[in-house]
Amino acid sequence: MKKVRGKHVILSLVCLVLGYIMAFSYHLTLVENKHKNKQVTGSHYERTLDLRNQLIYLEEENRKLQREYNKKQAKVLQNEQELSKGEEAYSSIAKEAEKFRMYLGKVKVKGPGIQVSLADGDYNPDEQNINNYLVHEYHVFKVVNELYVSGAEAVAINGQRLSAKSYIVCNGPVITVDGKQHPAPFVISAIGDPAVLESALNMTGGVRDQIVNDNIVFTLEKKDSIHFNPILGS
Repeated sequence: MKKVRGKHVILSLVCLVLGYIMAFSYHLTLVENKHKNKQVTGSHYERTLDLRNQLIYLEEENRKLQREYNKKQAKVLQNEQELSKGEEAYSSIAKEAEKFRMYLGKVKVKGPGIQVSLADGDYNPDEQNINNYLVHEYHVFKVVNELYVSGAEAVAINGQRLSAKSYIVCNGPVITVDGKQHPAPFVISAIGDPAVLESALNMTGGVRDQIVNDNIVFTLEKKDSIHFNPILGS
């Protein structure tokens, strides 16, 4: 019985030591796993924080680039508007220059318009003053001035184109235009809107009525196409 009990004591001691070793190993394993989990969790947090900081930085850079892009886009738009205004100004200047060349008779012009003829009135033996039924320069002036006021682009008398420097002088039964004499009838051609030019001359109490009252034969005809060559030496 004593021997048996001794074996039991030894077996119990071995089991106790073995249990202690297993418990210690288990505790050690838990501690190591916990430490590793802490290390993994800390590394993951640091990585997440780093990525978040990078994202914040990139978003800020993107906002800066967007602001810079908006400024440059606004500058481009401003430049385009200035160029557009410049082109409009140059175009306007070119049109004005072309218009002045046309008025000066330096360029060929062609377009619709009207043709007015002024002829001496029929001879009246009861009329002692022959000048009372002859066409004078002031009759021609009235027609020419009214045509220019109504928007005529170019005017000619008996085919002789007028310019800004032209002069008209009456010399008996003829008139002199820029030094060249023309007999009656006087045909005044004008390029412009036919309807506007006709209405201006035919206005009640206007140029036509005044000329007809002076015993002058006044005729008006619309033309689809009239052309004038440049004035020689202009």
